[in-house]
Amino acid sequence: MKLTTTPIKDLLIINPDIFADERGYFQETYNQAKYRELGLPDFVQDNESLSQKGVLRGLHLQLVPHGQGKLVRVITGEVLDVAVDCRPDSPTVGQHFSIILNDQNKTQFYIPPGFAHGFVVLSEQVIFNYKCTAFWNKEAERGIVFNDQDLNIDWQIDNPILSAKDQQNQSFRQVMEEIKLFKTLINP
Repeated sequence: MKLTTTPIKDLLIINPDIFADERGYFQETYNQAKYRELGLPDFVQDNESLSQKGVLRGLHLQLVPHGQGKLVRVITGEVLDVAVDCRPDSPTVGQHFSIILNDQNKTQFYIPPGFAHGFVVLSEQVIFNYKCTAFWNKEAERGIVFNDQDLNIDWQIDNPILSAKDQQNQSFRQVMEEIKLFKTLINP
């Protein structure tokens, strides 16, 4: 397994060992002991989604104390995966990192709590899998509009297909104000 850091602290790229031969391949997609050695936390929930080409899911995050870390990967297809640093005290707050995840490179991407996360489907269809470090909490869920001018993310697509919920997402600045307010209430 190979671990690669990114320009944004705590965002990690993981390339698992793939054992391929004439029959196909084998890979260990998760091993608690090995991932703990990498410094990753334990996971409590697994999610999987099926999406068509052009679907954009995100940018989603959960407010403290319900923040979710996510270990994401593609089972079939290809996505552009994006993480935005929403940690108010981070030197890279407001910066984003994007990576292509697909069924060929089998790359995994770890997004810690405090980041907004989203992806857009580049292939005809994708099955997307992610492990979460905390359970989903409806009251703590927030969303940032995909085309926020402050973030200026190149999604590599012009007219993404959005859910009704994602069409109501807020601006990065609005979400950051709410994050700062919650932080003040929790740590007066």
